[in-house]
Amino acid sequence: MKAKRVRGLQADMPLADAAERIVRVRLGELCDLAAQSQTPEAVRQLHDTRIAAKRLRYVLEITAPCFGPYAPSATKRAKEIQDLLGEIHDCDVMLPRLADLSRRLRDRDAAYLVGMSLDAEPPNADAYRGLERLAVELTARRAKLFADWLVLWRDLLRRGFAARLEHAITERQQIDGAGEPAAATVEG
Repeated sequence: MKAKRVRGLQADMPLADAAERIVRVRLGELCDLAAQSQTPEAVRQLHDTRIAAKRLRYVLEITAPCFGPYAPSATKRAKEIQDLLGEIHDCDVMLPRLADLSRRLRDRDAAYLVGMSLDAEPPNADAYRGLERLAVELTARRAKLFADWLVLWRDLLRRGFAARLEHAITERQQIDGAGEPAAATVEG
């Protein structure tokens, strides 16, 4: 998935202003893709949502100190999304590989039996039975992870994740020399 272009960035603009533009675009991508990732069959959209969460997370990890107090929490939420969707993606990648390996082993056994008695024991029978068992377990794991994804995203929507982050990126923090928010000063 190609990232959307961030318009209006200038080399001389303040970091917080540039970061706000970037975060807005990355958050928009995440929300748009997450809305398309609400069915188990949306494999590509789920993967793209994970990539969008990763992009948002990385920009927030660098720039969160510039923003209001919700920015670090939003960074953690983006990581949660990325991690959960990464586990789903692992299942989506592994299941076709298991099916292909199982098919190849069955084909080898069929070829072996052509030259033997048809009641002979196929040499790879235990292997593809084990692969089928693993595929069943991965299918169940993916279903559970997908249910977790729906719960996570709906909870984030309910808690105002996007609105809270949009507000946080409009709040500016003073940064000290160590890259930390500066202590507030009281003027007399």
